[in-house]
Amino acid sequence: MMIDRTVYTTAPTDLREEREMRCYRLLDSLNIKYERTDHEETKTVDSCNETEQLLNIKICKNLFLCNSQKSKFYLLVMRGDKPFKTKDISKQINSSRLSFAPEEYMVKYLDTYPGSVSILGLMNDTGNNVTLLVDRDVSSEEYFGCHPCKNTSSMKIRWKDIEEIFLPYVSHKITFVDIERPM
Repeated sequence: MMIDRTVYTTAPTDLREEREMRCYRLLDSLNIKYERTDHEETKTVDSCNETEQLLNIKICKNLFLCNSQKSKFYLLVMRGDKPFKTKDISKQINSSRLSFAPEEYMVKYLDTYPGSVSILGLMNDTGNNVTLLVDRDVSSEEYFGCHPCKNTSSMKIRWKDIEEIFLPYVSHKITFVDIERPM
């Protein structure tokens, strides 16, 4: 993957999609500092290795899930080096078997698309239709890596700012889950 290798601490000034610019405007209005870099489109955590090195972070997997009835929706934020096992997560949150939610719900609730899902998309979930699930190990890191709802940029944000400023502002609470590393 080709990345710009430039790290910015301000919002982009070139033409970007509105969903991405909303992320920067909100973070700036909340005085949440971030570092960001631009790169080619990434669709998987594995394609983010160079970005991780540049920003000195681990990019997290952000999985948009639902129950089998498609009546409850979840955003699971987990370390990229851990496997997702639906049975384990479903059991921890007392839900029927979880699966990947259809794209139309991702657009409806988070205003984003597959490959660009991000915790920052919760700013668009004004009806609190999405429950945030966070792997406990993510919260033990000082910094958090995510996309600004567009997978051609990546950001480094202090986890404490996500937890103490961003999430309260967008009226979302965390449900912690424990995801085991492979042996």
